[in-house]
Amino acid sequence: MPVLLTALGVGGATVIGALLGFLFKKPSHKFQDVILSFAAGVMLAAAVFGLIMPSLEFGGSFAVLITIGGLFCGAVCLNLIDRLVPHLHKMTGVGEEAHPEATAKLNKVLLFVIAIAIHNLPEGIAAGVSFGTGDLGQALTVAGGIALQNIPEGMVIIAPMIAGGISRRRTFLIALMTGVVEVIGTLIGYFAVSISTVILPFALAFAGGTMLYVISDEMIPETHAHGNEREATYSLLVGFAVMMAFDYFLG
Repeated sequence: MPVLLTALGVGGATVIGALLGFLFKKPSHKFQDVILSFAAGVMLAAAVFGLIMPSLEFGGSFAVLITIGGLFCGAVCLNLIDRLVPHLHKMTGVGEEAHPEATAKLNKVLLFVIAIAIHNLPEGIAAGVSFGTGDLGQALTVAGGIALQNIPEGMVIIAPMIAGGISRRRTFLIALMTGVVEVIGTLIGYFAVSISTVILPFALAFAGGTMLYVISDEMIPETHAHGNEREATYSLLVGFAVMMAFDYFLG
């Protein structure tokens, strides 16, 4: 029962963040750049402290090789998604004819959302594994840290999608699905501890690689393309600092 409630809580934190994200209506271009940069900082800290470092910790004798391999596999995977699925916007209900200027940007936003969803799975597995070990206190600490991290992540995926022309209803459904992924991951980790502890280091690094790819290839170039470079840079640092503080005080 505790693991099920925790799974719902961890996934629900993303939904809470998404609902908070709807408070920002019709954001300006500058505001979008600042929010997306904050998201990049959040993702960067999550990748480093929540994914890459734990991958090294759990990787055993071959930790460095496993983590490096996972990083590059994650980056290559997202690069292939970028190349093989050039019209991601079609899943959002936004027509290319009605919004020709927005579709390219929207594809980048959806890559960002996909990276969030991918990284939620091993995070959920990590939470589930901690319950499977039998240490309830440690498990709740891990799950609490993941849940707190998911709130700003849920917030920052809303504004870019709405700005790209996605309806509020569909935006919420997409955000909800990223939370569902984490619930699934938590249950997988709990019921398959022996298996997940083997694949967890690689899965963590894989997710970290997808996030680093999106940050470098999509998010930073986008936020530095409209004359808001300085604001975007400081916003990235703020996002990184917030998530670093979460990790430090909850670790």
